[in-house]
Amino acid sequence: MIIQNYFKPLAIAGVICFATFSDSLINQLAAAPFRNISTATTQLNFKEENLIRSMALIDKTIAAYFDPVTFEMKRFYNPFTKVKSDERASVWMYSAGIEAINAVLASLKAAKDQGDSKLYDANFDKYNKLLAKMYDNADYYLGTFELTSFTQTKEWSVYAVDRVNEKGKANVTGILNVYDDQMWLLRELLDSYKITGNKAYLEKAEYLTAYVLDGWDVTIDENGAENGGIPWGPGYTTKHACSNSPMISSLVWLHKIYKDKNDKIERRYIDSKDKKTRLTEHQKKETYYLDFAKAIYAWQKQNLLNNQGVYTDMMGGCVPDCGIVYEVVDGKKYRANTKLTDAVGEAFTYNSGTMISGAVDLYEATKDAKYLREATDLGEASFKQFAFLGKDVAQYYSFGTDGFKNWFNGILMRGYRDLALVNEDSEKYLSAFQKNLDYGYEKFNHEGFLPTDLLKGWSKEKDGQGVEGMFMFTYAAQYAVLAEHYIVEGTHKGN
Repeated sequence: MIIQNYFKPLAIAGVICFATFSDSLINQLAAAPFRNISTATTQLNFKEENLIRSMALIDKTIAAYFDPVTFEMKRFYNPFTKVKSDERASVWMYSAGIEAINAVLASLKAAKDQGDSKLYDANFDKYNKLLAKMYDNADYYLGTFELTSFTQTKEWSVYAVDRVNEKGKANVTGILNVYDDQMWLLRELLDSYKITGNKAYLEKAEYLTAYVLDGWDVTIDENGAENGGIPWGPGYTTKHACSNSPMISSLVWLHKIYKDKNDKIERRYIDSKDKKTRLTEHQKKETYYLDFAKAIYAWQKQNLLNNQGVYTDMMGGCVPDCGIVYEVVDGKKYRANTKLTDAVGEAFTYNSGTMISGAVDLYEATKDAKYLREATDLGEASFKQFAFLGKDVAQYYSFGTDGFKNWFNGILMRGYRDLALVNEDSEKYLSAFQKNLDYGYEKFNHEGFLPTDLLKGWSKEKDGQGVEGMFMFTYAAQYAVLAEHYIVEGTHKGN
């Protein structure tokens, strides 16, 4: 059937084992600060330094956290005791590796496009093959199930939270898959398509996009408008910032891919008059994707923007409770709306970061100045809310590092990078991240590994479980994103 065709292994030739990857310079850089390394040809500039550090971190992470045979990723590794955890990484943690590799490939390509191809020639093929291997082995998280949504009952093949031992056999029912995991993956698939031109990535991204948008609450409120919002997953009723705003940029990218083309897609919705009848129509993809990006942005802004000017975690306050409810219309079963009354939870950095990126992408697609204004306001509010000057080290900004905040912060940094493309004043936010990365790399680098807190060092991690693998990928992604930005924009780090 068609669903299965979307999830065949990607047809990319030349996938090789990590054991064949080697580069003496990168191996040296992985074990020591860059300033102590010189090349036989030329002193690398700061842009190349960022990129080489990124590649070094990726290589160390693959070697330490991944099984060389099964390519299974473990969650933690302690570089002092040389012990990795028994716990497997979730699909979200695994996708952080795809994010980092994409960022490196984009930076290598940017350098080549700017007329300097030496790093591209030496490394692009290697990381392109690693990217393909990552996607191929992501199928250990893949499973198939039947879902009754707001408009239909359909079988889907999507990604579970947890890895299993056989590709395609993961349990993805109920709460065992969540929409934001699919969103991070489809974002990376679209990035991979933009970088490589491989249409298999685009096809898979659009399939996952269809699955995610099938979760949009199309039920009609008392005013005849859609209730809107995407629950955290098909097994949840609460609607989270992280299961909505990550889609905005991806939808705008899809709009751009299909702009001025006649490709069409089916839109499923509910009759606003009787508030029950499920209807379908065909729209041009360029319109469908952009309209959805606008709708998701508007829903999150209306419901989750708080008094500090940043984004609260989720809409809760389920009435009468958070159980999933259904309705029967014309003999068919559909998911029904659960009323949500309260915006609750912590304001995490990534939920503001995705809204900054989404606003910038919407501004570039529509030229509506309100999106630029709101992105700029959110940039200012988020930096004020999340960055603390001198808290740990004088003249350095501290960001939260408990829980998963390192990765969350990386998404905020991506938002600042996107904002800097349309507002030069936002370069100052990027500088804070650049300085922290360099501080941690040059003071606390232990055999190529960096601690959870780049300003305070290893602390209890030396005797504990070590550092999250996804944080190593996070640092790699940040270095590569900064490299690409400085390569293209010509801005010197620290300015």
